Amino acid sequence: MQDQTAQIEWRDGKVPVSTRFDDPYFSLENGMDETRHVFLAGNDLPARFRDGFHVAELGFGTGLNFLVALQAFRDAGCGGRLYFTSFEAFPMAMPDLHAALSAFDGLPDDLARAPAFPEVLDGPDFALQVIVGDARDTLPAWEGRADAWFLDGFSPAKNPELWSPELMAQVGTHTATGGTAATYTAAGFVRRGLADAGFVVERVAGYGRKRHMTRAVRI
Repeated sequence: MQDQTAQIEWRDGKVPVSTRFDDPYFSLENGMDETRHVFLAGNDLPARFRDGFHVAELGFGTGLNFLVALQAFRDAGCGGRLYFTSFEAFPMAMPDLHAALSAFDGLPDDLARAPAFPEVLDGPDFALQVIVGDARDTLPAWEGRADAWFLDGFSPAKNPELWSPELMAQVGTHTATGGTAATYTAAGFVRRGLADAGFVVERVAGYGRKRHMTRAVRI
């Protein structure tokens, strides 16, 4: 059976790069700031957080997005629990995940305390589930509906199967009315796929060197 563990190399000693997709896991400039700009602000967070708010994500990667969202949820002071479901085809080995996250200061330590890759991880104020496998198979079988989507797969040019119109349609099906989605890419076929899936799509200013990104609202 093919090894499904993520294969990585390190750029500048601290940025993990997927050798399978030849793409970094987060911005070479500042991964934490990128997450806040693209996935938090792109989904109008933390303003929308409430008890039971559900984030879904394509591409768990290092878990950075989850931890930044969890910290924002805690800082918002709304109480209750954050639900976070991520779909990941190639989970990162825990030593690599820990090494990647060590580049950032001030993150919650909930993943650092996990004894193994966190397919299910419950905390006092969160419930994390990472569904391992090809999202084209696993997302249609998911019974949940998200209030916000973090669309964080590798570049559409290098990982097109994670951005197909069929998968964007599944994102739409699994989004609550009035829910949102955000992604760093402004590729035309991704925006069209989201529009066809029932979203109102907007191209807005991107992070760092990226001129544009995409945000969308499910109607």
